[in-house]
Amino acid sequence: MSEKPVVTIEYCSMCNWLMRSAWMAQELLSTFSLELGAVTLKPGTGGIFEIRVDDALVWERKRDGGFPGPKELKQLVRDIVDPERDLGHADRTDAQRAGD
Repeated sequence: MSEKPVVTIEYCSMCNWLMRSAWMAQELLSTFSLELGAVTLKPGTGGIFEIRVDDALVWERKRDGGFPGPKELKQLVRDIVDPERDLGHADRTDAQRAGD
């Protein structure tokens, strides 16, 4: 059996992004508790905010223009760890939710 993927959230400690990073880690662990091997928080500096699944960079604050929302982050991680998985309400568009 292969190892489960590990998500690493590297954040700028000087920018006080620890709480944002911890919240995102909690969101991922709540949604992917069986699919992930770990979610790690890695302090950095220089305005860094990067999210990786193993070696794949899925979000970079400077490249992607800020921070991901929980829906967007879960979709990005899902696309790597379990592409066939339905995320329920997180996968619905605004138009689909309006019709519910």
